[in-house]
Amino acid sequence: MKAVQLHEYDLAPTLDSVPEPTVSGPWDVIVDVGAAGLCRTDLHIIEGQWEAIQHPSLPYILGHENAGWVREVGSAVTNVQVGDTVIMHPLTSCGLCPACRVGQDSHCENATFPGLNVDGGMAERLKTNARAVVKLDQGLEPKDVAALADAGLTAYHAVRKAAPQLFPGSHAVVQGAGGLGHIGIQSLAAVTSAEITVVDRSEKALELAKELGAHHTVLATDDASVEKQVLDITGGGAHIAFDFVGEKGAEKLAPKLIHNGGSHYVIGYGGRVELDTIEIISREISVVGNLVGTYSDLVELMALTAQGRVKLHTQTYPLEAVNDAIADLEAGRLVGRGILVP
Repeated sequence: MKAVQLHEYDLAPTLDSVPEPTVSGPWDVIVDVGAAGLCRTDLHIIEGQWEAIQHPSLPYILGHENAGWVREVGSAVTNVQVGDTVIMHPLTSCGLCPACRVGQDSHCENATFPGLNVDGGMAERLKTNARAVVKLDQGLEPKDVAALADAGLTAYHAVRKAAPQLFPGSHAVVQGAGGLGHIGIQSLAAVTSAEITVVDRSEKALELAKELGAHHTVLATDDASVEKQVLDITGGGAHIAFDFVGEKGAEKLAPKLIHNGGSHYVIGYGGRVELDTIEIISREISVVGNLVGTYSDLVELMALTAQGRVKLHTQTYPLEAVNDAIADLEAGRLVGRGILVP
């Protein structure tokens, strides 16, 4: 089968011919991939940022945002059957460790992470397990939802976690209205009562943000201008700043956009959060990390998607054009999410 493989860090991945995955255990599920999302994490994987955390053996197949159709199942699988349309939670969890037992399967002690430490879904077929697959409602197509498996799930997880603090009259600031951020905006509009201000350097992204539920938008020019505009709009700072960028200075600006007692939710990454301890304690601010969401988060997000309350904005590419898609993502030419279709 055709697959996009990373052979060496800091070099472009290649389209190769590789053996097809096969069922080897009772909980295995083989999926015909209908679509695989391209994520900024894939750029960081290629750069080698995840090597120290995930220790993958190169070469391996990229792609951790995947949806498709069930092709084959192991003997113990009963929650899906051949032909079902499914989206995959990014992790294949064990169900037995303490984290899994309390529903925190994204922190599973025995998980594999297709696309990060084992073969992923930028290929014609993917091997996952029964605990990772979510059956999709009729009418949802893989190419329209694949990137919700990570970008959407991560954004929704952050919003879902913050929802108790976003009561009527509260204010949320969203930094970055791209692949993650545009789902975050819709999630905020769907599950909270917060007033939403969106900051982005792209006027097109801000136009999309207004369509998706943003009450205010701020064009990201210089930090001082952004800070002044946001503080004016929010009356002194937001309750929560959702940083979907996490690098290139956004991570340093976010704490300046919240009021005393507010929270900086870190979702994007690549940069470095630096705060004086006296600022943290005197302002009583919080810095909150956000990993990919749980299986339950993904089920809830799919329900919102089926209801039409969350929609993924995409640009599709054939699998062969993976490096064109990567170039567009790196250059900021993508509005929404890049989707590879085998």
